[in-house]
Amino acid sequence: MSDPLIRIAEALERLAPAPAPAPDFGAAEAFVWATAPDRLVPVVSVNRVDLALLKGIDRARDTLLANTLQFARGAAANNALLWGARGMGKSSLVKAVHAEVLRQGLPLKLVELAREDLASVGRLLNHLRASGQRFVLFCDDLSFSHDDQHYKSLKAVLDGGIEGRPANVLFYATSNRRHLMPRDMIENERSTAINPSEAVEEKVSLSDRFGLWLGFHPCDQDEFFAMIEGYCAAHGLDLDPEAVRAEAVEWYRTRGSRSGRVAWQFFTDLAGRHGIAL
Repeated sequence: MSDPLIRIAEALERLAPAPAPAPDFGAAEAFVWATAPDRLVPVVSVNRVDLALLKGIDRARDTLLANTLQFARGAAANNALLWGARGMGKSSLVKAVHAEVLRQGLPLKLVELAREDLASVGRLLNHLRASGQRFVLFCDDLSFSHDDQHYKSLKAVLDGGIEGRPANVLFYATSNRRHLMPRDMIENERSTAINPSEAVEEKVSLSDRFGLWLGFHPCDQDEFFAMIEGYCAAHGLDLDPEAVRAEAVEWYRTRGSRSGRVAWQFFTDLAGRHGIAL
């Protein structure tokens, strides 16, 4: 074959590459979906905390764990939207629940999908549907602006389209917004639309497609202290509780809020000052 023909053939292969090989789902218990080219990247060690260390979210914890166990056992289960206050353990809960399901000896894979890659979700679902295993598809920090079209791709994961969601795939998302779009965007579209009630119906209906809505709210001071005490006990840090509480109060006041994330940041500083590696 002459050089021009070789270059043409190589160019055509780049435009229409051969289908990616089937993923090796035995490589890990968790994966990250990546595109260009499409692939599932194994995550050997998932960054997560133990379920027992998540304080102040008992109802959400119990509900999500029960729903996930149902799914892992082959029973019916709902897609879940975890929404609410920042730093209160929404994404940590998803990862901790997955670990607890594995601890109970049930097979379940966790696949993380970035919001920016929602347009490729159909191709991902084809891989998952064909595998015969069970998956929790996880999208962290999900939200949409008024001109964002990614939400249309997400409907296929929930219950839209002819094929619908594969029976072996459950979808969990976290968001700071209950309706996945800013309130000012909702009000703006209502005020400028000919039919205000229909202006945002399509986007708001997306959150309605989640069977479970689990709300996360700012923690009070006692819950904040309980989080820190739980971390101290788990890592063998035996200190005067009153002294730790006094330092914790000063820490959260400088940050202007209390949350699970702030509690962990305080404990990281505390552990470091006492020579403990996390």
